[in-house]
Amino acid sequence: MPNIMGATTPTGPLKGLRVLDLTRVLAGPTCTQMLGDLGAEVIKIERPEAGDDTRGFAPPFWPETKESAYFLGVNRNKHSVTLDIARPEGQAIVHRLLEHCDILVENFKVGALAKYGLGWEQLKAKHPRLIYCSITGFGQTGPYAPRPGYDALIQAMGGVMSLTGEPNGSPQKVGVPVADLFAGLYGCIGILAAVNHRNNTGEGQHIDIGMLDTHVAWLANQGMNYLSTGENPPRLGNQHPNISPYQEFPTKDGYIILAVGNDPTFERFCKSFGCEHLLEDERFKTNAKRVANRDLVTQTLTPVMKSRATADWVQALEREKIGCGPINTLKDVFEDPHVKAREMVVTLPHASGQEIQVIANPVKLSATPPDYRVPPPVLGEHSDQVLTGLLGLGADEVKALREKGIV
Repeated sequence: MPNIMGATTPTGPLKGLRVLDLTRVLAGPTCTQMLGDLGAEVIKIERPEAGDDTRGFAPPFWPETKESAYFLGVNRNKHSVTLDIARPEGQAIVHRLLEHCDILVENFKVGALAKYGLGWEQLKAKHPRLIYCSITGFGQTGPYAPRPGYDALIQAMGGVMSLTGEPNGSPQKVGVPVADLFAGLYGCIGILAAVNHRNNTGEGQHIDIGMLDTHVAWLANQGMNYLSTGENPPRLGNQHPNISPYQEFPTKDGYIILAVGNDPTFERFCKSFGCEHLLEDERFKTNAKRVANRDLVTQTLTPVMKSRATADWVQALEREKIGCGPINTLKDVFEDPHVKAREMVVTLPHASGQEIQVIANPVKLSATPPDYRVPPPVLGEHSDQVLTGLLGLGADEVKALREKGIV
């Protein structure tokens, strides 16, 4: 397989795989960035002139560039090729690219790529080893399949908003687009499973990821709480539905999360911080009873927690091996010594001439760690490189395609 990376040869566990990326915004790009971080070569197809929608999701831009922070966050380790796939010449180039690719990832509306001859059913006979991943709002089947999918409406329809927020307040979505992110990560998991299957059988397959499906899948303990009781779990603010105390408390100078995961830990907390009398109170003796009396637990412990500053509590609770943590702003997060020690921010040179910082891949592999070899590309940065170096088009052919607005 020809290498289009030049001197930046992939080193990760997916080295040797090539991905044709027909995704934009967040769910699909999250999936393909993960594949790229793990060593796959990713060719990102973008609309001429406009590019991925998120190039326009700004401000903020990265300082002294025209690049949106949003786009930079999920598009490293990708080669940007501008291509109008709505035109026959663009479709022909996609078909040629697929001769060199193992995986296609797309997040168009159901049936949209079939209009261009690029649907799974149209490609599977010609490319029997192709792994084709579709990420949509509601999947390829079912009554909602034709609908567009957006993170907020998936959070609403998937139930998480009914669980999030203060008991007497309005339902709230999570502060980051978790519906998109989970769909992208589940898509990546499906692709890795399909790669293993292909290694064993030589057979490609279609992966159908619906954002609503993935959202329902991660309802986790709350979903099981409903299935086991038939009762809708209430909104509890920052409290845990099955453990108490496991929530935020005000301190002398801010807030802290106190996570008492079991009865021995609660006993240790009470003995360490002047609350031994609670151990004789039937309402506090077991986790089940504390959950049943959660308002009383909160009212009783609030003045205790307000007696010290957050940093003092963190030090004291950690000394007793009791789960706790400050409620950090993002400034606090990125200045945290542990986050720095785990190298969760990576600096990359960018085509703009600036250095940019991106959030690192959290997967720590001992032998084949994530590889940050290509910064998020400017629009069409690699069009000539891919079209000439991989497909063998001549400079005049590329020039003609560009003059027609196809590239």
